[in-house]
Amino acid sequence: MPETGAGTGAERATTAATEEPTAPGGARGRAGAAGRTTPPAPPAPSATPDTDGGTPPPRRRQARGEARIVQLLSAAADVFRTQGYTAASTNAIAREAGVSPGTLYQFFPNKEAIAVELGDRLLHSWQETYGEAITLSHTELALDRMLDTVLDPLIAFNTENPAFCVLMHGGEVPGRITEKHDAVHDAMLTRVEALLAGYLPELPAARIRLVGIMTFQLFKAGIDLIMTHEGEEREAFAGELKTVMFRYLNPLLDEANRLSRTPDSA
Repeated sequence: MPETGAGTGAERATTAATEEPTAPGGARGRAGAAGRTTPPAPPAPSATPDTDGGTPPPRRRQARGEARIVQLLSAAADVFRTQGYTAASTNAIAREAGVSPGTLYQFFPNKEAIAVELGDRLLHSWQETYGEAITLSHTELALDRMLDTVLDPLIAFNTENPAFCVLMHGGEVPGRITEKHDAVHDAMLTRVEALLAGYLPELPAARIRLVGIMTFQLFKAGIDLIMTHEGEEREAFAGELKTVMFRYLNPLLDEANRLSRTPDSA
């Protein structure tokens, strides 16, 4: 079946959430498969009347529709992880979810719409993760402890959501995902610079900017290595990333301490 249809993106998925299609064969219950994660769900819909005087469908139908969307997105995440975005198809996603292609098309018109909705949810979850991990309160920690506190949840998010890397860094992903990722990338870099400025207040702003960019690039390179390995090797590369970060930042901490003891260092 061709991957086309009316409507695009998350808007189509949200509308379809109020319907409950019949899924021949049902789900296969593969939520426990390796690498499979359940995409975060949006807040529960309100039961208040809509603006045109009507009322939304009952909560039960809305919940069932959202559950079907989560099921399809979870299957899509697994297919994108194993096949990549370009090679993935709606038929493969429907098969992974244990539903018919027709059921899938009641919620998403094509593969791009699935990727955009999945990407939106993963990006939102990523924003929450780094927002909690990269905070100014961590400037009170010793450098090695700060690196553990900041990097551990970021590494965990990427390893628990392998489709995130596929959608954020794949060359053929929809442009909307790339644009949103770039905006989130800039916001995360700003937080990294703010954290470094709080940790190394003696360094000038231009230097902090350079250090922030370098630190961010080291993290991205380390994540690429971590994601291409499993088990003990993955843990080893995570440890190496922290070591590289420490050996890069620790001399800067010594430099900042020297500047703080130098009169008129500003």
